[in-house]
Amino acid sequence: MNHSAIFRPQTLLAAAIGAVLLFGAVSPADAQRGSARREQREAAKKPVAAAEQYPEATRKSPEVRASSQQQRKLQKLIDLYDEDKGAEARVLADEIIAAEKANAYDKSFAAQMAAQVVYDLDDSAAAMDYLSKTLEFDGLDNNGHYAAMLMLAQLQMQEEQYEQALATFDRLFIETKVQKPEHLALKGNVLYRMERFDEAAEVLKQAIAAAPEPRADWSQLLMASYFDSGKTEEASRLAEEIAANSPADKRAQMNLVAAYLQADQYDKAAAVLERLRASGQLTDEREYRQLYSTYLNAEGKEREAASVIAEGLEKGVLQPNHETYLALGQAYYFSEQVQPAIAAYRKAAPLAKDGETYLNLAKLLWQEDRLGEAKAAAREALAKGLKNPEDAKKILAVPGG
Repeated sequence: MNHSAIFRPQTLLAAAIGAVLLFGAVSPADAQRGSARREQREAAKKPVAAAEQYPEATRKSPEVRASSQQQRKLQKLIDLYDEDKGAEARVLADEIIAAEKANAYDKSFAAQMAAQVVYDLDDSAAAMDYLSKTLEFDGLDNNGHYAAMLMLAQLQMQEEQYEQALATFDRLFIETKVQKPEHLALKGNVLYRMERFDEAAEVLKQAIAAAPEPRADWSQLLMASYFDSGKTEEASRLAEEIAANSPADKRAQMNLVAAYLQADQYDKAAAVLERLRASGQLTDEREYRQLYSTYLNAEGKEREAASVIAEGLEKGVLQPNHETYLALGQAYYFSEQVQPAIAAYRKAAPLAKDGETYLNLAKLLWQEDRLGEAKAAAREALAKGLKNPEDAKKILAVPGG
């Protein structure tokens, strides 16, 4: 049997790796943006100073408080916001900001409240403008001032203004002399999005080390930083640690699979996927494709790949399409199961967009001395179109059949 007649589906591995990377670059920001928003909102609603969160800040909290002329308006602004009357609240905030007799605190507080109003309306551009004004007016205590700065940095990141976001985070760290773990994780997220992967990894390691409790999303982003900087060994070690600590977490196990695939450790990747299959956790088409493509790219594991594909088709998890039947045919062929391979190719060929699968079927039938069937498949291949029709014509030119 001439194995050069049929080729392995080398594109399967790339597709599988893309499918299994479950961690993302946005998870720390998405997880923390809500808490920072609450922090900013509470700071805006409480003119009275709370416990100092930034005792070592280089900025000294202003002594000024609400002016007597604007005090009632500020309270009304809070009431309107609490009553979900956002449009009226914004109008009043703009009025306070424009008032000649309003002091720095009045303007800062009004701008901060307006930022929250428009943020709730998903107007990030206006929110960033109001937050910038809050900082420019410079009238809030440090808690409110730096809550506004943090929210601005997060919105800049959300709007993909990464250079500005990084500058705002750095300003926050420099002025406050405080590097909270959650803030470090956000900065690491920005650096990751800027594709400064080594820097992102260093910042994320600091965040993880300083966190009072483990954060899976931070570890996943660190893993992504390792992946994208080509540090597959570090990524694998971290993935193994996370998976060992969370044996019931399917996401952690699939990320471990991704780490092994990046390092070309197909046997280890397959072992993790098989444990998930044995426990009934492989439930969708993408995951079955991941397992069988891992086997197809491992040495001598084609029989296992065929078994996985057959099971997936039987359960209805894998779709009976060209990709599935082609992979099944190749798995059978390379595991010396010729008759099942022919049957799979017969199902795959009519579903293909061109005649290449029919040509492979024709070659296989020719090798098995089934010339009449080989010629029929070669004619189908020519009818559907081939890159190199000469191969099909050679089969048709053979006497007999």
